[in-house]
Amino acid sequence: MNAMILAAGRGERMRPLSDHCPKPLLMAGGKTLLEWHLQRLKAAGCQQVVINIAWLGEKVRSHLNAIDWDGMDIVISDEGEQALETAGGVMRALPLLGDAPFWLVNGDVWSDFDLRQLPMPTARSASLAVVDNPPHHPQGDFVIEQGRLKNSGAGQRVTYAGLGYFHPSFFDGQSGGVKPLGPLLREAAEKAQLAGVLHQGRWCDVGTPARLAALDASLSLV
Repeated sequence: MNAMILAAGRGERMRPLSDHCPKPLLMAGGKTLLEWHLQRLKAAGCQQVVINIAWLGEKVRSHLNAIDWDGMDIVISDEGEQALETAGGVMRALPLLGDAPFWLVNGDVWSDFDLRQLPMPTARSASLAVVDNPPHHPQGDFVIEQGRLKNSGAGQRVTYAGLGYFHPSFFDGQSGGVKPLGPLLREAAEKAQLAGVLHQGRWCDVGTPARLAALDASLSLV
């Protein structure tokens, strides 16, 4: 099983903390966000993890080189000075990820979700973990109905948790360069190509200094 962690973004909402520290290396509960993800991926049986870098990427590279990942292969996808956004970063890294479906993890979330709960995606499809809409995103992203994600409908509105399982062909026909993932997900939902699993455990979008501080406090109590 392969996975990718999205770790290249500038982290504008996390400033000033992200001015001198890449967002994935910010600390919560005594570990970097990146370490939390890698440890969970290893526990789930992941053998290779691709991590994209751009903003302060050499600090991410140095941090990874300083830790023994006990047999898990870490591969860097270096985007240079210009981060390619979420979909653009994945498309750049596809040759490193292979032909099988892979897990995709946003570097700026924290969760106790087990990625093995996501159903295997078929060709051109993806499976996403979703959560109840947080206060900072009350409108949500999708409607979930019987395990399917739709753009609208009578079901419960939910928010993409930044944790997914993608078939490589999900990105077929897309041009390279800077490209966000959101529009591709909405297009897939329109075509009934998105499965969803509602996670009701712990999850945090670590997008601001205040939310990072709250996560750090909650993890320090465990």
